[in-house]
Amino acid sequence: MPAKKTPAKRKSETVAEDDQNPKKVKVFHRSHGKEAGQVLVLGQGDVGQLGLGETTIERKKPALVSLPEKMVQVVAGGMHTVCVSETGHVYTFGCNDEGALGRDTTEEGSEMVPGKVTLEEKVVQVSAGDSHTAALVEDGTVYIWGSFRDNNGVIGLLEPMEKCTNPVKVPMTETVVKIASGNDHLVLVTLDGNLYTSGTAEQGQLGRVPEHFSNRGGRKGLSRLLVPQMVNVKGKVHFIDAFCGAYLTFAVSRAGPVYGFGLSNYHQLGTKTTQMFFVPVKLACFKNSTIHWVDFSGGQHHSLCLDAEGQVYSLGRAEYGRLGLGKGAEEKSEPTPVTGMEPVSWLSCGASVSFAVTREGSVYSWGMGTNLQLGTGMEDDEWSPVKMTGKQLENRVVLKASSGGQHTVLLVKDKQES
Repeated sequence: MPAKKTPAKRKSETVAEDDQNPKKVKVFHRSHGKEAGQVLVLGQGDVGQLGLGETTIERKKPALVSLPEKMVQVVAGGMHTVCVSETGHVYTFGCNDEGALGRDTTEEGSEMVPGKVTLEEKVVQVSAGDSHTAALVEDGTVYIWGSFRDNNGVIGLLEPMEKCTNPVKVPMTETVVKIASGNDHLVLVTLDGNLYTSGTAEQGQLGRVPEHFSNRGGRKGLSRLLVPQMVNVKGKVHFIDAFCGAYLTFAVSRAGPVYGFGLSNYHQLGTKTTQMFFVPVKLACFKNSTIHWVDFSGGQHHSLCLDAEGQVYSLGRAEYGRLGLGKGAEEKSEPTPVTGMEPVSWLSCGASVSFAVTREGSVYSWGMGTNLQLGTGMEDDEWSPVKMTGKQLENRVVLKASSGGQHTVLLVKDKQES
């Protein structure tokens, strides 16, 4: 087979002047939602993460969520869901114990249905973890709400031990173009090509806190973790993108090399060893002159990656079929092709599940079936990709998928609109 041609590197981040106000800039990144559609949900919803009200706490097949606007982005947190509308509004539903919904849910049952978060500016992208949500607005400012947790409980959000139940501005001096969330950490990519991180550091996922300070910041305390600070890399590296797994971070440089830090106990970073990495390392397994990497997603102990040709690869832990490599597949320490799908445009990992959206608008799922997240209607594990079906998927194309701890969210649009 002839080697794949490497497409020209594309610049991921840009800034344009606002037509109404030439001094005000708008940030763009390829991850920002463009196509608008409707929202489907499936899996477990006992704390409202399906947004279907108090009477529906489980869906075996995708169900339509009632929302007042069309959405351009959907994100599943651990046990909550975040949607961005085409007008830049944010809607949330699910568990609000630590403030992850960013709105008042004192009225009984109000967390079980979508509600609007009060933010004045237009939101262009959101990210969500176990107990936090972040929103990037069009001028490059970031807001965050909820709380970060470590193995011993709450550590706070921007202030030590203080959760935020409403959006608060993240203190940044640089313009942010992309945000990404792990279970309990946040990564910010700036227009200048720098990476900033905040949150829990126990597994090295911040890439800037030495191991002996990783437990609650050591003698410098929690502020070391909670105030976003720059990740330093040897030599001048300009980053254009970042992606998170539960406890790890992938960062893509403009020059091509992929860097990683955090937990790799099942080789989910693609490292030869299973140690934790507390500073960024250049990942040799992604250095292939014939492959141009465009997307990554991480679960609890596995990762997915996508090349420019639409081929999906998986690595890390194999139990329950989450790698999609067939029955009996074993742990992988480098990207391994997942077969049986048409070219793919979008990836998402839940804790122990995987999803791929094809360029044609189908969605495939594989991995642990216990929480009904796969859309097969059964609780069986799937060791190879299975095309998702359902009444709500008929005559619709899938645009994006996102998966959390126990539920999955799809952004879809009617075929006649495509």
